[in-house]
Amino acid sequence: MGSSSVAALQVALQAKGLYSGSIDGFAGPGTRSGIRRLQRRAGLAVDGVPGPQTLGALGRRGRPRLGARAIGPGASGFDVAQVQFLLAWHGFPSGTIDGGYGPHLQAALIRFQRWAGLARDGVAGTGTISRLRTPPRRSPISLARPISAVIGDGFGPRDNKFHPGLDFPAPSGTAVFAARGGRVTWAGWWPGGLGNMVSVAHGGGTRTLYGQLSTVAVRRGQRVATGSLLGRVGSTGLSTGPHLHFELRLRGAALDPLTGL
Repeated sequence: MGSSSVAALQVALQAKGLYSGSIDGFAGPGTRSGIRRLQRRAGLAVDGVPGPQTLGALGRRGRPRLGARAIGPGASGFDVAQVQFLLAWHGFPSGTIDGGYGPHLQAALIRFQRWAGLARDGVAGTGTISRLRTPPRRSPISLARPISAVIGDGFGPRDNKFHPGLDFPAPSGTAVFAARGGRVTWAGWWPGGLGNMVSVAHGGGTRTLYGQLSTVAVRRGQRVATGSLLGRVGSTGLSTGPHLHFELRLRGAALDPLTGL
C-alpha cells in the first residue's frame, strides 16, 4: 500500500493535467515530473518536493491534510482523496478516487464504519480516520491456488479506481477450483459485473468469489472441498477477455488474496 498523501497529490496533479498514471500512492517518475511541471508553472523553485508552497499552488485540491476536519457530504479536497484511497485499501472502494465526497463515498464510508464497529454516520471524524490509518487486514485463512495460471492484474489501484481482487488470464474453459473448502452461497449470474460467479463461505465471515466464468459446476448450498471444480474460465460480465476474477472477503471487506495464497 502506498501513501495516502502521495495518492491525494496525484489526484490533484491529475486534475490539473499534470499526471496521467495510476493513483497508487507511490512517488515515481510520473509523480515527480508532475510536481516539477507544477512548480515551473507556478514560478516556484523546481526541486520536485511537494512542500507548503507547492501544495498551495494546487489551490483547494492541495488542502487540508487528513485529520484537520471531519469530512462529510459535499466536502472536497486533499483529505477527501486520502479517505477514498484508504477506504479502498481497507476493502471498501468508492469508485473514482477524485477528492470529492459524493454518494459512492458516503455508502463506502458507512459500510466501513459498520464493519469496524463505529458509528454509522457517513462522516470521517477522528475515530474513523484513526481506523483508516491502521494497516489493511491480511487474510485470516490459508488459500490454495484456484487456477493453473499466472496472475495478471493484482489487488490494488487501477488508473483512478481500485481493483478488489486478482485476475488470472487463461483460455476459455480452463478449470477453476475452490481455494478452500466451504459452502457455496452463490452459483450463477451475478448482476454486479462479475458475470457467472461462484461464492464459497469458509466460516468466520470469510468467503472467496470466482467471477467471469463461462460455466458453473456447482449449485447453491453445496459443500465443496479444497480443489473441487467450481466452473470454467470465461469472459462474462464486465470483461475484456477470458480470465478468472478472484476475490477474498472478510465480513464484506475485500482483502488482498495474495496474503492468503
